[in-house]
Amino acid sequence: MKTGKELVLHFWNNVWSHPYDLDLIDELMTEDFIITNAGQHVHGRKQFKEWVKGFQQKMKQGHLENVEIFESADGTRVVSRWIYRGYNHGIFDLPADGKHVAFTGTAVWEIRDNKLAHNWVERSAYELSKSHPR
Repeated sequence: MKTGKELVLHFWNNVWSHPYDLDLIDELMTEDFIITNAGQHVHGRKQFKEWVKGFQQKMKQGHLENVEIFESADGTRVVSRWIYRGYNHGIFDLPADGKHVAFTGTAVWEIRDNKLAHNWVERSAYELSKSHPR
């Protein structure tokens, strides 16, 4: 059985880094998985998989680098700071120019029944959008 940290790192390394294995979402996430991102909620594995696919189409050859990760003593929470890098194909409504971009973020995870159950994400999308002229 993997620890929460191991689950999150496996997810980062294989779902958010090229080449993307979106089928791992079915293995790693609970059926009722929720991501809360920029105040919006995506409910369920199927919808989350579509959300990830849409994101990755706007950020080609993406790679997530975990900067720091730690887990609560009871194993029900994992927190990760990360940097995501790739090539802009319209990410965050920027003009698709194919240029290399990067942004940082923090994710708080709920672990339930040895699966990823909820992910709260904050990222530097605003700062990235301001650094690229429209």
